[in-house]
Amino acid sequence: MKVIDSSALKIRAGAPVVLSAHTSKHLLAKHGIPVTQSFLATTVSESVRMADDLGYPVVLKIESPDVSHKTDVGGVRLALSSADEVARAFVEVVRSVETSRPDARIEGVCIEECVTGGVEVIVGMERDPVFGPVVIFGLGGVFVEVLDDVSVRAAPVSDADVGEMLKEIKGWKVLQGYRSSGPADIAALAGIIRSVSALAELDERIQEVDLNPVLVRRAGSGAVVVDARVVSW
Repeated sequence: MKVIDSSALKIRAGAPVVLSAHTSKHLLAKHGIPVTQSFLATTVSESVRMADDLGYPVVLKIESPDVSHKTDVGGVRLALSSADEVARAFVEVVRSVETSRPDARIEGVCIEECVTGGVEVIVGMERDPVFGPVVIFGLGGVFVEVLDDVSVRAAPVSDADVGEMLKEIKGWKVLQGYRSSGPADIAALAGIIRSVSALAELDERIQEVDLNPVLVRRAGSGAVVVDARVVSW
C-alpha cells in the first residue's frame, strides 16, 4: 500500500454535523471499538447520581458539539473523588464554558470512568476528496503537535498496512517499551485502527473520526478510547 503524505490531504467543503463526544462514543461502541464508560447528565443532581453509580474517581467533561478542545475552555475536571466534588465541578465547568464560549451549545456534562496508565495515541479517519477515506495514527502529546509524527494509509487497511503504520512513526519505541515501562498492547491498538478503517468503509456518511486520546495499556491489558469526535453528513 502506497504511503500518503499527510500534507496532501484536502479539507472537504460543506456543512458537516459534529457529533458530541457522548454520541460519538455510543456510535463507536456499537461498532465494537472499546470506549470508556460515559453518562450524560443535564443537572447537578443527575451528575452526582451517575457518579455514585459509576464509582469514584470519575472524570467530568462539558458536553458540547461546538467545543472540540475542552481543556482550553476549562471544560474538564479529572479524578473527582466525591459527590461534593462532582457537584462543584458541574457548576464550574458550565460557568467556564459559558464565559469562554458564549456561542457554544451546552448539552450537559459527561460523567466518565477515570482511566490512567498506558501510552496515549491518536487514531483518526478523514474522507479526502482525492484519496477517499484515509486512516491516521500517531502518538499523542508532543509527538503529534510538535513533531508531526503520524502515519497515513488509504482505507481499507490490511494487517500489513497497520503493522507498517505502527512501526514507521518515530514513537514506535515507546510502544515497544521504554526504560522501566513494559511493551504496550500492540494487538489491541491494531484492532482499533482496523475498526476505524472498517467504519469508514461501512458508512460513507461518516467524514471524520478523531479518537484522541486512545490509552494503550500494557501488553494483554487492552486499549480504550478516552475521548472521541465523529463528523458526519
